[in-house]
Formats: sequence, structure tokens, C-alpha cells
Amino acid sequence: MHAPGIRVEALIALIGLAVSAGSAGCGLDGSDAAQLSTPFTVEDVSSLLEPIRANHDLPALAGSIVAKGRTVAIGATGQRARGVNDPVSVHDRWHLGSCTKAMTATLVALLVEEGRLSWETTLGDVYPEETAAQPAWRPVTVRQLLRHRSGLPEDRHRPAAPWNQPLSGSLPRQRRHVVRAILAQAPESVPGTTMSYANAGYLIVGSMLEMRTDVSWEDLMRRRLFEPLGMASAGFGPPRPLPQPQGHRGRLPLGVGPGADNPRVLGPAGTVHASLEDWGKFVALHLRGPSAGSELLSRESFARMHFPTPGGSYAMGWGAVERDWGGRVVTHAGSNLYWYAVVWAAPEQDFAVLVATNEGGDHAARGTDEAAAALIRHYKAR
Repeated sequence: MHAPGIRVEALIALIGLAVSAGSAGCGLDGSDAAQLSTPFTVEDVSSLLEPIRANHDLPALAGSIVAKGRTVAIGATGQRARGVNDPVSVHDRWHLGSCTKAMTATLVALLVEEGRLSWETTLGDVYPEETAAQPAWRPVTVRQLLRHRSGLPEDRHRPAAPWNQPLSGSLPRQRRHVVRAILAQAPESVPGTTMSYANAGYLIVGSMLEMRTDVSWEDLMRRRLFEPLGMASAGFGPPRPLPQPQGHRGRLPLGVGPGADNPRVLGPAGTVHASLEDWGKFVALHLRGPSAGSELLSRESFARMHFPTPGGSYAMGWGAVERDWGGRVVTHAGSNLYWYAVVWAAPEQDFAVLVATNEGGDHAARGTDEAAAALIRHYKAR
């Protein structure tokens, strides 16, 4: 299987704002509105999304706008699975792929502020035995792993990759086994010199957190991020139990069985699912954090996560770019080939747009970018 994520040049591609915003509804009806936890009227933008979904032949499309700490608009249109009359809902859950990486980086920041490790903790510090055969790995830092500057090779379709081999035991045990296999090979480039998008780097960081806390990455994520932020819908792997949107291989819905996602061991790189509203709670943290800090993290930690190496465009779990509509913005997209999700967040403007679909491929990338553009224009015109 392919690893989750996209190539960086696609990740930070220009969003086209020439898309017509169309007409939007004035609020949500019935059970959908009741199941949103926000106590105010949320604008329904489903009618804005539907022509985009139809034009790109996506089974379903969902999007939201987050501003001033809350979801202010949300919409969902289409079917949970092709060929089945089962409409999606605004409270359904979506696979976020590599948008998980910003969550892993945030988890690191939480533990850095507690003194459990630092941004400069090295592979040699945590894995003295595993780095003995290839000492070039020893000085590689958490910061370099999160910025994809560790010397790891760029992700490719590699059936022989260690995370695609049969593994046993607990997930922390599996991750340490994969780390051992990765570090047995020499770096592809001199660490710290080359940007190379590698899901393996986030897997390694997740394992480093497990080594320092004796708690699985999944449990750390639940306890330290999902629960404090009230992300009750968040979980790992394909959204379950059904009925929920299903990922699609081509036009075939995949359910939640084997083959519906990447190996669980790759969790820190991209296996989180969540409703748009709950994903929006995490994104809202990153909107207000750079200017005011938060109840979870300091302003300095957000600056670390949002600002890349000078001359680069990838920070820690976020691509960082300038846009006329938002100033300095952070962005990421994610896909395991069966889903596609994208977020654009403008902390200087205190708003973000989130979009997800239950299909992968180039048409899904184009459709979600077009939907994000439409939501940005819609918000800016309010």
C-alpha cells in the first residue's frame, strides 16, 4: 500500500480563487444541527459544495469554515458509499491522512513543554543500540524529523518497506521494530541538508514519544489532545462503526476491513479520523495559538510548529506559505489513496477552511482545492 500523504509541491500548491461561490443556505436543519456541539446557528454551505462534488464526480464532499474559535459554516453532500442511497451528514467522520502530522507535532510540543524531551533530542539519545551500526543517524533531531530534513528517503510506493511487512505485538513494539529496520540503512542524504517528505520520520517520532513515556502514541493522542479539546469523534483508521463514509478504491467502497487503510503502525504519519467539527477544534487551537498561546501550549511552541527552516516551506506538520487572502497561512493535505482531506488556516485572519472527501486521486485533490477556494471566497465576502 501507499503511505499516507502527498508530495510537498502539491501540498502547498496555489489555491485558485476564481471559483464561483454560488449560493449558500442559512442554517442547518433537524438532527444535523442538534448534533453539532456549538450552541449558535451554523451556516449550511452544502449547496455551495454540491456542484463541485458533482463536477469532480466525488461520492461525497464535506467542508467547513472555522473562525474565532468555532465552526461558523459547515456542509456535506453526496453519499457515504457509491451505489448506495445513504447520504452523508455534517457530523460524519472523515479520514484525515497526513493532516494527522500536525497533531503529532502538537503532541511533541506538549511533551517538550513538560521536559519529557526537547526539539533537539536525537536518535542517538533515544536509540543508542539501533544507531550503533549506522552512526550517521545519531545526531538527527526531533526537529529535523518533523521538518522532513532527517536524511530519510522520500516516500514512494515501496511494498518491501518495513511497515508493510508482517508485524506482531503491541503497536509500540511494532514501531520500534520498524525503526530498527529503518536505522539499519544509511541515510539517503546528509541529515539537515535536504527536504525529503518522509512518513517514516513521523513514525519514528511517534516511537520516540512512546519510548520516553511508556504510553502508545494512540493513547497519548487521546489523553493529551483529543480529550482536552473535546474531540469525541476522533479515532484511528477508517471511520467506524458503519454507517459512516467509506473510502473508495477507484469506484469501489472499501468498508472498514483489511486494506481500507495503511498499516496501523504508520499512525503518527496519518491515520486519524474525525468529524469536521472536531477537526475544526484542533485547527482553532492553531489559529489562536501563534498570537495568544492557549490553555495547552505557549506562543513559542506554535511559532516552532508554524515557521520552517529559513528558505524552506515545510514547518512541523504544516506547510507554511504566503497568500493574498490570508497573509501567512499554514496548510496540509492528506490521503491514503482512498480519501482526501485538506486544511488552509490563516492565523493572522483567524479563520480556516477544512475540506474532505471519501475518495483519493488527482480528481479528489482538484475537487477539495476547488471547494476550499469556494469556502475562502465565501468567508471573505461575508
